[in-house]
Amino acid sequence: MLCSMTGYGDASYQSDALQVAIELRAVNNRYLKVVLRASEPYNMLEAEFEKVIRRTVRRGVLQVHLRCQRKFSSQDFQINTVALRSYLEQVQRVCDQLSLPNGGQALLAQALALPGVAPDPAVGGFQMDEEWPVIERVLEEAVGRLQAMRLEEGRAMAQELLQYRDQIGRQLDLIRARTPHVAELYRDRLLDRVRVLLTELDVKIDRSDLIKEVAVFAERSDVAEEVVRLASHLDQFQEVFNEPESAGRKLEFLTQEMSRETNTIGSKASDVEISRYVVEIKSILEKIRELVQNIE
Repeated sequence: MLCSMTGYGDASYQSDALQVAIELRAVNNRYLKVVLRASEPYNMLEAEFEKVIRRTVRRGVLQVHLRCQRKFSSQDFQINTVALRSYLEQVQRVCDQLSLPNGGQALLAQALALPGVAPDPAVGGFQMDEEWPVIERVLEEAVGRLQAMRLEEGRAMAQELLQYRDQIGRQLDLIRARTPHVAELYRDRLLDRVRVLLTELDVKIDRSDLIKEVAVFAERSDVAEEVVRLASHLDQFQEVFNEPESAGRKLEFLTQEMSRETNTIGSKASDVEISRYVVEIKSILEKIRELVQNIE
C-alpha cells in the first residue's frame, strides 16, 4: 500500500463557546516536519500537533493552519487595576517633575494602552485542559481526510509504477534474448578482420589465439548475473506494493540498485542493440525515480 506525501485535509468545529478550523497541506520532504501557523497563544501547541500527526504521517512537510476563536463574556474583559495604578502614579510623578502643562493629562489618558493594563482575553484566557481536547479531535479529523487523499493518490501512483516496472521487464527480456548472440557476433566480426589481415599482410594466425580472444570477450561482456539481479529487483519492487505500510525509502533504494545494474549491463555488453535497451530502461527508471520521491 503506497501513500503519497502530498495532500490536503481540513476540519472544523463550532459550539457556543469555541470555534476551531484546521487546514493541513502536505508536500515532499525526506523527514517529517510540522509547521504550525496560529495566533497566540495557540502557536505554542506545535509540539502537541506534531505528536498527533506523527501517529499517521511519517514523511513530508505539513503546513498546519489553525484558526481558533472563543466567544467572550463581559467577565473576560478586565482591567488590571494594580498595573494601571502603578503606571498612573509613575507618570504623575514624572509630569510633576517636568512641570508639564495641565498636569500631563495627555499622557495620563494613554495609560490604558500600556502593557498589562487591559490584557487581551484571547491570550490570557486560554484553557489548555478545556480547549486542547476539542482542537485535538478537529486535528484528527483533518489528518484523516489528508490521509485519505494521500492514499488515493498513492493508489494511482502504484498503478503507474507497476506499468513502468512491466516496461523494464520487457526490455530486460530483450536483453536476455540478445545476450547469447553477442559473443557469436563478436567472433564473426573478428574472423572478418582476420581474413582481411591474412589477405593484405600474408600472415598466419593460430586458431587457438582466436578462440582465446573470443573466450576473453565473452567472459568480459557476460551480463547474465546483472540480468538476474535486475530481474530480482523488479520482483522485489512489485512485492513492496503489498506491504501494509508505505515504503517510499525502500522503493528509492530498489530504484537506485536497478539503476546500478542497468549501468553495468550497458558498460559490459559492448553491443549496440543492448545499449538501446539499456537507454530505454534508464529513461523509465528516471520516471520511476521522480514518482518514488513523492511516496511516503
